[in-house]
Amino acid sequence: MKLHHIRNATFIIESKDRYILIDPMLSKKGELPPFSVLKHKAQKNPIVDLPSGTSTLLDKVTHALITHSQTFGIKALQHTDHLDIKGEEFLKSQNIPVVTVKKDEEYLKKYDLNVVDAIEYWEEKSFLDGKIVSIPAKHGHGWIHKLMANGAGYFIDLLDEPSIYICGDTVLTADVKKAIKEFQPDIVVVAAGNASLDIGQALLMNIDEVIELVNLAPNKVVANHMEALNHCGVTRDILALRLKDEGLFDKVFIPNDGDMIKL
Repeated sequence: MKLHHIRNATFIIESKDRYILIDPMLSKKGELPPFSVLKHKAQKNPIVDLPSGTSTLLDKVTHALITHSQTFGIKALQHTDHLDIKGEEFLKSQNIPVVTVKKDEEYLKKYDLNVVDAIEYWEEKSFLDGKIVSIPAKHGHGWIHKLMANGAGYFIDLLDEPSIYICGDTVLTADVKKAIKEFQPDIVVVAAGNASLDIGQALLMNIDEVIELVNLAPNKVVANHMEALNHCGVTRDILALRLKDEGLFDKVFIPNDGDMIKL
């Protein structure tokens, strides 16, 4: 198995001849509005462009997973850092089979995405030559998560491959801890950028929660969702320094955009 980190939460799982695209945000640099203008520098998003080689990888995509997309079914509230217009256009133009969380099924079908399966929380389904389980994700601390697109993480266990738990956009919850304890994933992918809006508390795990998750994880961790959006406060360097202080640096991959991790 190989993980191709593209940008933010967008990456590709390469397994044999399958290329599984996760949360496609494919806009050019600056094509999306800022997600914060008070707490963070008001830069248009994404704040970095797609890495070279992205189009070659996209040509190989065979499947897609979307962790979350919509709030209240309103297009203007779609979480474009996980599914933007360019991502939609790509999925539709290539008729890519999409798997998503059950609550987003009808919304994505409304925009003509080829949703082949939608999974309820804690439901296990067949996926390729293995299985997939949907794990609840709580998108924010305090009341703010009620306004967000609470989606799902996915535990994926394919034949003759390392198992992987993609946490999705979530804070550290009892569900996340339960998934790690029960499934004992070989790889945990955590959104570590500590994003926040101009109102409410943080939308993702803070750095203390990320450290706790790394300690809970039985094996390796991949940290993403950093340095691509204007509302994320934790950088790769900040996370790396903290991991070194905690003696955990060797347990965590912190990929740069365009990096490939061979597992």
